[in-house]
Amino acid sequence: MTHAHDGVPAARLTGVCWRKSHRSNSQGACVEMAGLADGGIAIRNSRYPDGPVLLYSRAEIRALIEGVKEGDFDHLLR
Repeated sequence: MTHAHDGVPAARLTGVCWRKSHRSNSQGACVEMAGLADGGIAIRNSRYPDGPVLLYSRAEIRALIEGVKEGDFDHLLR
């Protein structure tokens, strides 16, 4: 894999395992995540599996997940 950057096509990230939440709907409107060899996390839209990905550090994803668990973003669903 060449050096990845935000917006790189997902197909260029070889050897990654994309996963989505078991709570995702069957219509394909999901966010998928994959761990990268350098420890980063890639995120893509499942409707566009070959489309661009966004890259985050483990610390950034940890902060997001902990914020979700603590309800920091609940206002977005009201």
